[in-house]
Amino acid sequence: MPRAAPDNAPAIECRKLSKTYEGSVTGVRALRDVSFRVMAGEFVAIMGPSGSGKSTLVNLLGALDTPTAGELLIDGEAVAGMSDDRMAELRNRKIGFVFQQFNLLPRMSALDNVILPLSYLRGASVDKAERACARLDAVGLGERIHHRPNQLSGGQQQRVAIARALINDPSILIADEPTGALDTATSHEVMGLFSALHAKGFTVIVITHEPEIAAYAQRILRFRDGELIADVLQDPRRAVPARPQS
Repeated sequence: MPRAAPDNAPAIECRKLSKTYEGSVTGVRALRDVSFRVMAGEFVAIMGPSGSGKSTLVNLLGALDTPTAGELLIDGEAVAGMSDDRMAELRNRKIGFVFQQFNLLPRMSALDNVILPLSYLRGASVDKAERACARLDAVGLGERIHHRPNQLSGGQQQRVAIARALINDPSILIADEPTGALDTATSHEVMGLFSALHAKGFTVIVITHEPEIAAYAQRILRFRDGELIADVLQDPRRAVPARPQS
């Protein structure tokens, strides 16, 4: 199970978050005074067209970058002023990332790819292989642990990436266009896995431009031109999209 945020505290809180990239003439404002909360255990989709600020926001929420202005808190802890080492520790312990292109090392087995983040965890005294096998089993790849990425389908590679994101028992999962490289049927299988992880208590944030993928979330944040233009709760009685028959 993920480590929960403190009672009644948001997993992530953005307070008038802004990000400006300095150019040769004028700066480009990628985010403009963005404020919202993601409560512990929520499933949130972030949507918007290209240039809306989604990628910038992902980098900030994942403590990969720092804002130009405003404040970001993760599990109640302010990111501003953190040293690079402290930010790296925060990422390793609290946040699991899943990317569109899987980002697996091609010469490593599924098992070794999943183990990799443990090498950056200080003071860890765990059976790395045992933990990685458990995560791969949890995503349905217990029989594929010695396969390399080129021996796996796209959906299986994404499952390895999800297992890798889970290896340090984070409380927050951030998935950046996790179905962008997958066909429709496999996309729904992967989103079903995220739904199952959410049901186990994980805070899940999915960045997508596809309405069918966003439909799995409880709540949708819509961005345009660096601004949050809508914050919409989904009808809890809704059915998730039907999975296409293979």
